[in-house]
Amino acid sequence: MSKKIFVLLILLMSLSLIGIIFVQAYYINGSVKNEKERFKFNVNKVLNYVSNTIEKREYSEYVYKLQDLISKGEKVDTTAIRNLYIIKEDLDSKETTIYRNGTLEENYKFNSSLFDIGLDTISVKRILSNRETKVYQNSGSSLDLDLSTNDKLLLLDKMSSTDEIVFEDVYKDLTSRLPIHKRVTKEEIQKLLSEKLKEDGINIDFEFAIYSNGLATRIRSDNFENYDESAFSVFMFYNESNQSTYKLLVNFPDDKRFILSSIMGMILLSVIFTSIIILAYGSALYQLVKQRKISEIKTDFINNMTHEFKTPIATINLALDAIKNPKVIDDKEKVVRYLAMIKEENKRMHAQVENVLRISKLEKNELNISKDRLDLHDLVEDAITHVGLIVEDRQGYIKTFFDAPKSTVLANDTHFTNVIVNILDNAIKYSPEAPKIEVYTENVGNNILLKIKDHGSGMSKAAAKRVFEKFYREHTGNIHNVKGHGLGLAYVKRIVEDHQGHVSVESEKDKGSTFIIKLPIIS
Repeated sequence: MSKKIFVLLILLMSLSLIGIIFVQAYYINGSVKNEKERFKFNVNKVLNYVSNTIEKREYSEYVYKLQDLISKGEKVDTTAIRNLYIIKEDLDSKETTIYRNGTLEENYKFNSSLFDIGLDTISVKRILSNRETKVYQNSGSSLDLDLSTNDKLLLLDKMSSTDEIVFEDVYKDLTSRLPIHKRVTKEEIQKLLSEKLKEDGINIDFEFAIYSNGLATRIRSDNFENYDESAFSVFMFYNESNQSTYKLLVNFPDDKRFILSSIMGMILLSVIFTSIIILAYGSALYQLVKQRKISEIKTDFINNMTHEFKTPIATINLALDAIKNPKVIDDKEKVVRYLAMIKEENKRMHAQVENVLRISKLEKNELNISKDRLDLHDLVEDAITHVGLIVEDRQGYIKTFFDAPKSTVLANDTHFTNVIVNILDNAIKYSPEAPKIEVYTENVGNNILLKIKDHGSGMSKAAAKRVFEKFYREHTGNIHNVKGHGLGLAYVKRIVEDHQGHVSVESEKDKGSTFIIKLPIIS
């Protein structure tokens, strides 16, 4: 896959994921707004219901009191009669129909102490209705009706009538003089609000209060906070001018939680599925990047292996060509020398192949590693003998400082020797000058630390973090001045971990490296 296609795929996937998240957020936000509007609508409906119910209750109480007084025989102070005549002529039937709707107005005066207000008397107007319908045959002459100055004459095709008792002159004037706590109680408001809110599915705590001209009254719940413009409100007790100074306010401390709870299921599902998509996308992206890196590392590995094999193969071919030479084939000493060279190069290629196979078996858990009680100092000495000639040839040295009094470990002789050899070999390869290596041991608790320190080229911090990864080698461009294929330290890490140990490295560029192996000791 080319780099451009790879970047394009990542860009498209990222844009798709961001689009999904934005769509989810948009719909969730829309749902929250809809729930807020629905909540607001229901609360306002409840408040209007409570206000109307209280006003009707108060009105009914006054009507019943006044009706009761009238029924007990209170005398009428003044009366007035008004008649409304409606005349309808039908030309087809030659009939004239007269409708009369008469009203009798009776005025009463009562002692105001009966209604607990600060006035001497109360004037009440009682209106009664009386209806009559007459039909006359048209005779060509006009009808002679005796109409008083209070009567009206209308020519209509239809009419409507009412028959009711009203107290239009006194009710609103009476109640406007009363203090609010005598008109309604907080228990009544609490009960009405609770019942109606539960009917509409709003089963949460609320606080309420009645304010008059922006000031708090005695009618309020215990925990109602200061006047807040964001509270739900409705006007109450309108006067004769259809205006009101009283306002019922309701606060819901947990309204946001209630609104969210109604769509919490949808929000949780959205979050869960979006999280799954993000995790899947992140995992896919990680695998893509990882596979791309692995592909690059494998390409680098193949190039290194090719370079590693080219030299031995060329050396073997030259040695064989030399042996074929008639002048050389008779020279036993040269033949033995060339054969030894062929064997050495073949051994070198075999070791590289073994390293690859060893790592493969480790990953498949097919490598059988048996462990015995061994002295770690002996393993170090054995490993030093494997690289001693190379160090001497480069005029370097390996010094040991065995300061650990307890050095018995449970280990595999062959594999752990290879671990130490690999680290020593790296120290030699990455020492541009004569290799100078120190090996230290010390006891820390129930563990033994093995430190292998060199004074070579070292490595960057980024390389130190990845040096134990398979196939990893620090980039040096196209320069192959240090042979290798990034498997030796990966093998070291797997073997040490199989021995319940831990391996790490401390390094600084151009100042050398120190590899530290920690193993549990046995008594």
